[in-house]
Amino acid sequence: MYQHVQPSNTNHIYADGHNVPTKATSNGTMCANGSLGTEGPEATETDSSGTGRMRKPLERNGSTQNDTVHLERRLGLFSGVALIVGTMIGSGIFVSPSGLLVRTGSVGVSFVIWLACGVLSLLGALAYAELGTMNTSSGAEWAYFMDAYGPAPAFLFSWVSTLVLKPSQMAIICLSFAQYAVEAFVTECDPPRGVVKMVALVAIVMILFVNCYSVNLGMAVQNIFTAAKLVAVVIVICGGIWKLCQGSTQHLSNAFTGPMPSIGAIATAFYTGLWAYDGWNNLNYVTEEIKNPSKNLPRSIMIGIPLVTLCYALINISYLAAMSAQEMIESEAVAVTFGNRILGVLAWLMPLSVTISTFGSANGTLFAAGRLCFAASREGHLLDILSYVHVRRLTPAPGLIFHSLIASAMVLHGTIDSLIDFFSFTAWIFYGGAMLALIVMRYTKPNHPRPYKVPIIIPVVVLVISVYLVAAPIIETPRIEYLYALLFIFAGLIFYVPFVKLGMTPRFMNKVTLFFQLLLEVVPTSSMSMFE
Repeated sequence: MYQHVQPSNTNHIYADGHNVPTKATSNGTMCANGSLGTEGPEATETDSSGTGRMRKPLERNGSTQNDTVHLERRLGLFSGVALIVGTMIGSGIFVSPSGLLVRTGSVGVSFVIWLACGVLSLLGALAYAELGTMNTSSGAEWAYFMDAYGPAPAFLFSWVSTLVLKPSQMAIICLSFAQYAVEAFVTECDPPRGVVKMVALVAIVMILFVNCYSVNLGMAVQNIFTAAKLVAVVIVICGGIWKLCQGSTQHLSNAFTGPMPSIGAIATAFYTGLWAYDGWNNLNYVTEEIKNPSKNLPRSIMIGIPLVTLCYALINISYLAAMSAQEMIESEAVAVTFGNRILGVLAWLMPLSVTISTFGSANGTLFAAGRLCFAASREGHLLDILSYVHVRRLTPAPGLIFHSLIASAMVLHGTIDSLIDFFSFTAWIFYGGAMLALIVMRYTKPNHPRPYKVPIIIPVVVLVISVYLVAAPIIETPRIEYLYALLFIFAGLIFYVPFVKLGMTPRFMNKVTLFFQLLLEVVPTSSMSMFE
């Protein structure tokens, strides 16, 4: 299934059928047209941790005329914030409040969990900022696992994330988008499931086209949709303020009445809340395309996540100013009910806001997911073709297409609830693994440059909470699905040992790689191995 094609000669074959001669440079990279592919300040250095491994510096200069093909640094601070905010604010805040109330049974406890989810996301993202400035390669957890644990755990992450986590995340968001888009035209009955799935597939194709066409277009769409959804958030908050000024505070009084939820119920409530916050680590997947990542990565996190947390807190207060907790629980779309009560003839703005929000979130999710595929396959952990980029547009088109195909299959055969449960449980196993990686590298790589460094207590706290979020539901309500998830993770070793560890490659894969290279007009990047 997975293979790493070693080219038999020094020619890259481009999609127009011409052989472009390449020349090996002193650092092992290949340069087109016979020109030297020197990277100047990017020359590799020995890792100061004493392991003898080679690393690349944290910053990379802009592309020059003689550079071979690679992903360019095009994302500034505003685009970084837009990617975080635009990905995090999807359908969760418009749907999840009712689910959180069901699992906690208390307005006060649910509000505390909303805030706690925001704090946890911020702490986790700050720890990721240290990891992302230590290693500015794309791929997030995959790159950090390679640094801390070696290739086997990194492969297991890429195996699960590429085949399940990222595609399921996109499938959930696109199904939510389709649900709200179709509901705008169906008033007296539930929207047909087949129509919802077809609209979700159309959304995936549109987002795929945007991201394959141009990185700049993908980020322009992200920026525009992020601004639009923030306008929708402001509308909800202003509606809540208007109700509060009228004295509608009865649903906010006695917020902590009722029995306290169990430990397992709190964990599953966190799953619901954290789903609304998910996307806080997406910027780490595209660090190779961030301008000055050592500064813009932590700055984007410090701006984006507190902004989302503040928006979520104010939106929940606005909901409770317009309806009771029981009405929120009974509502299938809390934001739509809110709009019907507050906005009057402008109530249609709420379904429109949700569709805009989910489309932007899906765009950011695919943008990040394609980079994970690109980074892992570049090191031989996935099919080589997935590490290629378009010869003119410089987008990782094969990785984007691969993720979109799997997400489309999940849309056709899955439901939102089943996908969310599997996603949340599995994702926090790897989030905890990333926290442990940071702690491990504090001791194994103590002298490695860290442009941004967090107090060690932050990854320790997030690691402990991650263990709780994974273990508590299993202890409280054991389900066979949790066992299936763990078995699927370790099933990746069946493919890792022969195809990655032993380097076995089916003979026909060279022809398959060449076929798709010609079909998609893609070429290998110039980046040499990060872990030679």
